[in-house]
Amino acid sequence: MRKKLFPGLFLSPDLRWLVILAVAAIALYTIGLGNMPLRDWDEGYYSVVARELTRTQDWMYPTRFGQPYFPKPPLGYWIGGLGYRLFGQVSEFTTRFPMAISTALGVPLLYAVVRELTSRRREAILTAGVYLTLLPVIRLGRLHMFDGFINTLLILLLFCVLRSQKNRAWALGIGLCLAGIALAKGILAVALGGIVFAFICLDRRWEVFKNPCTWIGIGLGLSVTLGWNIAQWQRYGDVFLQEHLGFHNLARISTTLEGHDGPPWYYLLEIVKYSFPWLFFCPGGLLLAWQSRDTSQGRLVLTGTILFLGMASAMGTKLPWYIMPIYPFFALAVGPQLARPLQTYAYGLRWVFAGFVLVGVGGGVYFALADRQIPLLLLAICLTVTMGWTSRQLIQRNPNFVRTLLVGTYGCWALLMMSQSWVWEINEAFLVADVGRMVAAADIPANQAVYMSFDYGRPSLEFYAEHPVVAVDIEGLKQLHQQGQYLLLNPDALEALQIQPKAVVGTADGFSLVEP
Repeated sequence: MRKKLFPGLFLSPDLRWLVILAVAAIALYTIGLGNMPLRDWDEGYYSVVARELTRTQDWMYPTRFGQPYFPKPPLGYWIGGLGYRLFGQVSEFTTRFPMAISTALGVPLLYAVVRELTSRRREAILTAGVYLTLLPVIRLGRLHMFDGFINTLLILLLFCVLRSQKNRAWALGIGLCLAGIALAKGILAVALGGIVFAFICLDRRWEVFKNPCTWIGIGLGLSVTLGWNIAQWQRYGDVFLQEHLGFHNLARISTTLEGHDGPPWYYLLEIVKYSFPWLFFCPGGLLLAWQSRDTSQGRLVLTGTILFLGMASAMGTKLPWYIMPIYPFFALAVGPQLARPLQTYAYGLRWVFAGFVLVGVGGGVYFALADRQIPLLLLAICLTVTMGWTSRQLIQRNPNFVRTLLVGTYGCWALLMMSQSWVWEINEAFLVADVGRMVAAADIPANQAVYMSFDYGRPSLEFYAEHPVVAVDIEGLKQLHQQGQYLLLNPDALEALQIQPKAVVGTADGFSLVEP
């Protein structure tokens, strides 16, 4: 009766869940978004390019401090610049906001993908819930990096493939999604496109290839992608090919760059370290996918997991965020496993979760005594209650343990994002914001470099300083001082160079800015 009286107030179950998941994801991905300085390395690099692109309005040719910037195509910088234009200011929040939102949208999209694969709504809810609460996706998706955005494009690509069986026009999105990946991460589009192509063939979805919309979309995507690359080559010549296609794309596949190497099981360890608590259900999920390999869902999980993990592990250069595209497939494996009736091995996990009660108690004691951040103390309490209640429900063989685990994990990660510790890498060295803003406040000519007495350069410092900041040893600093360059020195370097107090124009966090 109420639906007849107020039809606009009632959504279909699927649409209602899409809204719930979108709101939950956006809240988690944006809470505390601006409470930490930008992170080295990629976030610092890309943020400078996005800010400069917004200021110069040259959307075709990315630059960094006036110099061409070749590592990545422009789409990520375009999206990053939206935050500055939308809010009218440059800050940590506005820098990260566009990528955080684009990553969050992958959660309801993954729900939609599962609904195309199965009529079981519970599987779709739990799959999206697992993806929503995977710590690597949350953390890296909140940063001004492109990996969370790539995941969303990958999920949208899968949705377009599946949905095109019912509505042929959706096949246009296949080529456009691949173009988006190519314009954000270059050669990664080949790898992800190959995985999707393999799934289409294994699942015998030949209608995709017979659909003219597929080829129209691919043609449009190729036109845009090749058009941008050709424009760069015409402007910069072979330098663009060597830097962009060579060093920053192909070389990372075959060689180890900048010391970022690791054993073949490097990414397996990354998944083990950061996929709590869903890691415990992943073996069962993969086994279930193997047992149901004659279904589209089983084929998709196995194809994506095996091919991408194999390709990433074979690469010469290894970085933690390179494994990000595995997590949609991880969630697609775990969700159906959680939706099944309580399994014997899940009952055996009661003691594992009981053990994490002790971790929560120990964390609470540590945060109360050593690192007195209220969000972290509340996180320890939340972890203790969640693990204890989950263990109790498993002892009682109560299937509602899944709901407890999902809600509790969401609460724990939300509290972590509210703390000053979710970007833990910045604690490896000095905090850059105050030092950088001190340099930016000085009257230094645009794009002129500042030379620093530190062991290595920090791109995040350059974002705040709004100038290139180059790390130089003490002998080099002596020569640069004689040449009349701006220097950023710690106390030891000040003493070694015998800098007079009147030459210091600003001091912050142990560093002094010395004018020529």
